[in-house]
Amino acid sequence: MTKRLAIDHLLAHNPTRERVEAFLAGKRFPLVEGASATFVWRGEAESVVLRHWIYALESSNELTRVPNTDLWYLTLEVPPRSRVEYKLEVRHNGVGRWIEDPLNPNRARDPFGANSVLQGEGYEVPEWTRPDPTARPGRLEPFAFESEALGGVRRGQIYLPARFRRSHLYPLLVVHDGSDYIKYAGMKTVLDNLIHRLEIPDLIAVFTDSPDRLKEYANNEAHARYLTEELVPDLERRFPLLARPQSRCLMGASFGGVASLSTAWRYPGFWGRLLLQSGSFAFTDIGRRNRRGALFDRVVEFVNEYREKPTALSERVFVSCGVYESLIYENRSLVPLLDDTGMQVRFVEARDGHNWENWRDRLREGLSWLYPGPLLMVYE
Repeated sequence: MTKRLAIDHLLAHNPTRERVEAFLAGKRFPLVEGASATFVWRGEAESVVLRHWIYALESSNELTRVPNTDLWYLTLEVPPRSRVEYKLEVRHNGVGRWIEDPLNPNRARDPFGANSVLQGEGYEVPEWTRPDPTARPGRLEPFAFESEALGGVRRGQIYLPARFRRSHLYPLLVVHDGSDYIKYAGMKTVLDNLIHRLEIPDLIAVFTDSPDRLKEYANNEAHARYLTEELVPDLERRFPLLARPQSRCLMGASFGGVASLSTAWRYPGFWGRLLLQSGSFAFTDIGRRNRRGALFDRVVEFVNEYREKPTALSERVFVSCGVYESLIYENRSLVPLLDDTGMQVRFVEARDGHNWENWRDRLREGLSWLYPGPLLMVYE
């Protein structure tokens, strides 16, 4: 027998105001029932539309008004463990306004604002992303570096673990879009927790930012030189770092993933670990024109060249991507090329989109594989 959804029970009866109130009472919305999710909005409007960021699914889905009420609803199939960011577009007098779902307390924030979050059956916010009162906190110190390669100052923050000692040598993690990783992916909290749980070793992380990331991260020789020939040597002079490739990891998401891979390509063997999240690895199979526009021209140039002659750049490469992203094809295509060079490669997919909390949720698996701590250390 097919399971009957709660909204079907409401529609099967005369949906009076009292029945609407009873339907809403005590429920969390969107209402997740197995593989179905029902989005609900209440109020007067000309129309209500669900706007989401699931690639390949119609991005505009209209909610239906329950007759003789001010209740609107839409039921969609949502696979287990999905996480979907969305907004509602409510139209009055021919004008639409995008809003967060007032019935859903779950929010995700990014540099452009906030979205409501649908948590499908089986998805839970990982507990290691939340502040742990038993974990000793590391500290963040601001830095400013005058880069000759880039012709200006680059800023960011340096993470030192709670048990930092000058007498100890540490691995180095360099993070593109560092401020965003800290603010929107909670990465300082994640590092504190994973170090406390012995899942990764004590390490030093450098969260670096760019004033023009779309230019500097898109296969930029000057940016690669800044990181490899300027920033790392300066850090090795100032901090007790393990000066060997296996102890250097470069990571980033989206264009930051491109910057990480292209930097390692220019300096093969220097960065012994790479963590690439939803990399914007656009390429063309025929011709040089790409469907993503001029912004990706240098990226396509680089990825096409690497696809023609893939070489080993690092020792271990962790790649993650959401199946609801338009970039899933490019990331799936890149992984076999990396693997065939002899590098150790791990690829993880999740039912999520191109967003900071997707990247946050993959940090434990990525970092603990690249840098296994005492709890997870194995000899291979």
